[in-house]
Amino acid sequence: MASLYPKKIGGKTYWYLREMARVDGTPKMVSERYLGTAADIAAAVEGREVAAAPERTRHLAFGGVAAAWGMLDELGVAAIIDAAAGPRPAGQPLSTGTYLALAALNRLVAPCSKAAFADWWRTTAADRFTKIGASSLDHRRFWDAMHAVTLEQLEQASEQIAARIVQVSGADVSSVALDMTNFATFIATANPKAPIAQRGKAKQKRADLRLVGLGLVVTRDGGLPLTWHAYPGDRPDVTQFTGMIDQLKDRYEQVCAAAGRSAEAADMTVVFDAGQNSEANFAHFAATGLHYIGSVPASDCPDLTGLPASERRIVDEDRFGGLTAYDTRRVVYGTERRAILTHSPELRDSQARGFDGTTLAKAGKKLDELAATLARGKTRRPRDKVEAEIASITAKPWVRRVILWDLTGTQPKDLRLAWHVDPDARAALEDEIFGKHVLITDHHDWPVTEVVAGYRSQSEAEFSFRQLKDPHVVSFSPMHHWTEHNIRVHVFTCVLALQLAHLMRYRARQAGLDLSVRHLLGQLAGIGETVLIYPSTGGRPKARRMTTELTGHQRQLYELFSLARWAPKELGHTPKRAPAHLRPAETFSQEQDHRKLRLGRTDDIMRTTTWA
Repeated sequence: MASLYPKKIGGKTYWYLREMARVDGTPKMVSERYLGTAADIAAAVEGREVAAAPERTRHLAFGGVAAAWGMLDELGVAAIIDAAAGPRPAGQPLSTGTYLALAALNRLVAPCSKAAFADWWRTTAADRFTKIGASSLDHRRFWDAMHAVTLEQLEQASEQIAARIVQVSGADVSSVALDMTNFATFIATANPKAPIAQRGKAKQKRADLRLVGLGLVVTRDGGLPLTWHAYPGDRPDVTQFTGMIDQLKDRYEQVCAAAGRSAEAADMTVVFDAGQNSEANFAHFAATGLHYIGSVPASDCPDLTGLPASERRIVDEDRFGGLTAYDTRRVVYGTERRAILTHSPELRDSQARGFDGTTLAKAGKKLDELAATLARGKTRRPRDKVEAEIASITAKPWVRRVILWDLTGTQPKDLRLAWHVDPDARAALEDEIFGKHVLITDHHDWPVTEVVAGYRSQSEAEFSFRQLKDPHVVSFSPMHHWTEHNIRVHVFTCVLALQLAHLMRYRARQAGLDLSVRHLLGQLAGIGETVLIYPSTGGRPKARRMTTELTGHQRQLYELFSLARWAPKELGHTPKRAPAHLRPAETFSQEQDHRKLRLGRTDDIMRTTTWA
């Protein structure tokens, strides 16, 4: 048994390490090692600490990349694309499916250009668990992969990926929401190689840029994208509706067949907004056998909006608060259909605030500026020009309805403008229009509650578009492509990233975590990997990897997405106890130098000290 033993010599304390053992049944000292003074021992222990400390560290992104890679692996995305695209082109380090899967992964967690991809990859831990080095990820390799697949092959792969998502998620696909939008690009006006990018009515208010249109169909259950359609940005949404419906029906039948479910057309309900309405579209829709829930502008139904509030009934106070409805039938787009007038107090208040604070305020400001200009008597415009400007300012129907104005004088210098808001007209507008929607459906046996809930699932499609316009995660931009083919492949990878994001969110909700896509990816991004690099003792420096400590929802997400499968063997949040001789010393006070050191067991001291 070893123990520390002090000796006082000349008033100073010196320490020895003695080892005792029984010899012939009697305890005797069998060895003694001189350790020195307390200062000598402290210096030896501190030297051991320095030797055990890393020389430098690297911090890498892990959680988000690993979760996305795990989802791609589970869905078999790369294999699906490879099966559609055929053999790998000669000289291509990775398969075409792998490159497109990696492009979607990047869109999901940290959107950047293909030229910046390799540099971004080096900031992640992905090269360790994917066995894909940054040298294989030159931007030209991505371009080669994009040209190695045809649009028909991409369509085939997209169908199979959607079917696989339905299989692994178990989501209900009997009700879907359809919507369309467009994305601004920075493609040069004179570029003739991208006919899909055209100037049109920009939803991002960038009328100066060329647009790419995108139609999207998502499930009501979880908002999972099932099918998509890219089209030139100068085409109105209503012109793309029939093509989307036909594509949706085909995709629905394929998805159901792959998932082993009945594909009766009558089982599917499509939800869409008033932007898709036309008599021809409704006629085409009826021929498909699909069900629908849509809407028409409340202002187009004065017979319903003019009804007194007493005609409406509370829908479901627990689910929809003060929402009231009136269920009837009326002719819409040439056919008698079920129509439901709804009124929401929350929507009414929101519309009233927006109308007064924005629409009416802007028009009033312009009228005040015009009145001030006329009052100075400096204008040269004739009366008819001024009246045309007033008509332009009050062009919106609601504004024109509540603003009264009077222009006096005949000569330009005598023109004077007075205006005011008619309070009675303002009150009548709010009572008649604000807070009201008119829903139409061919589900004649559904209760109003289910029709309302179905129509509100339209927000899932709208949320998907907002997500694609988020510049930080799951983003359509930046798009550094300027040819028709590459733009369509880019859209494919963006929709694939959206499918991954919503599938991850769907799984999190099933596990009791109601997180937005950004919050979920933010939590995963907080799970990093740290590389500890130790000084070399000859040869390559030794490195130890560990994940960062888990906080908040990270531990649940870590388990949910099986990140242990991709994590380094020694995890930072569940550290293994180091061997005694590698444990860092702990400081405490001591008489000689006002601090104490945890020396460990006597065996540790024997390893640390080198004196004879």
